[in-house]
Amino acid sequence: PEYLTSLGVNFTILEQDTYSVVKRVVPEGKTLCSLCSRLRRGALYTHATLEGFTKIALGHHRDDIAATFLMNLFFHAKLATMPPKLLSDDGKHVVIRPLAYCKESDIARYAQAREFPIIPCNLCGSQENLQRKQVGRLLADWERNAPGRVDQIVRALGDVRPSQLADRTLFDFHALGKRHDAPLPDTHAWLAGEPSDESRSALLPLPKMLPQADDGLGILMS
Repeated sequence: PEYLTSLGVNFTILEQDTYSVVKRVVPEGKTLCSLCSRLRRGALYTHATLEGFTKIALGHHRDDIAATFLMNLFFHAKLATMPPKLLSDDGKHVVIRPLAYCKESDIARYAQAREFPIIPCNLCGSQENLQRKQVGRLLADWERNAPGRVDQIVRALGDVRPSQLADRTLFDFHALGKRHDAPLPDTHAWLAGEPSDESRSALLPLPKMLPQADDGLGILMS
């Protein structure tokens, strides 16, 4: 609080006993993160609604996005991660992640250079076998042995090709090989179809691109 006050930044600290809820609901030995995250996100949404905020900024970075993708792949059998911009389920809020294309190590060096106060999260520090920690160690090993591996994972998230996967809700595989009045293009997939290689290159986000701030940004939380 002292740091924000010294900068003249208006802020609100939300205090809720989410820990007691998590300990009561989650069985002993199970991961606390999922429920804890949902409770904290609910508190943010509630506060944003009360204050009339339409945007919520979260501090997830490139490494978080890569780790979440692998966690969903390995532990939940789905291809999904945290997007840089997301509309809430009720359509009332837009969640943005301004650090989505920034490396964790770069953020740490910048924070140290600017002497930002670091707030540790030690709520569940004893849970060394968390899935996210396991995946984090895996990514760190990959990055040491093959630098740039995490960048490749994140770039792949912007180059999704439904016709080369197996989700029948995204691509009409049954239509392939059938007679048609006109040739069936490879763009009859989900939404407007798969972009061509030329247009895809124009759509890929650049690592240094960040969401632009605009009216309605009311909360910045990491």
